Amino acid sequence: QVQVVESGGGLVQPGGSLRLSCAASRSIFSIYYMGWYRQAPGKQRELVASITSGDSTTYADSVKGRFSISRDNAKNTVYLQMNNLKVEDTAVYYCNARSSVSNSWGQGTQVTVSS
Repeated sequence: QVQVVESGGGLVQPGGSLRLSCAASRSIFSIYYMGWYRQAPGKQRELVASITSGDSTTYADSVKGRFSISRDNAKNTVYLQMNNLKVEDTAVYYCNARSSVSNSWGQGTQVTVSS
């Protein structure tokens, strides 16, 4: 089973940018789905963006045009580039990796958008 570890969170002002990384413990070449989810206090976890092994991407309406997901198979890493961050983007961001034999979640990384 693959393990994933998120990094790159932090405190940023509105309008700023962050890049989150999701590093997998083994090759992600065979992982057919990787996604970023987030959970704000008192709210349910929601999908932010996802990418398949064929590089097909999906985005939540709230982040379209601001966030971009990509994968680097050589580095076993998936990235979430977040631009023009808003206060409402504040949440813990989680990485999810799905293969034919596993469904793995990371521990999350905190993103706080505040002036």
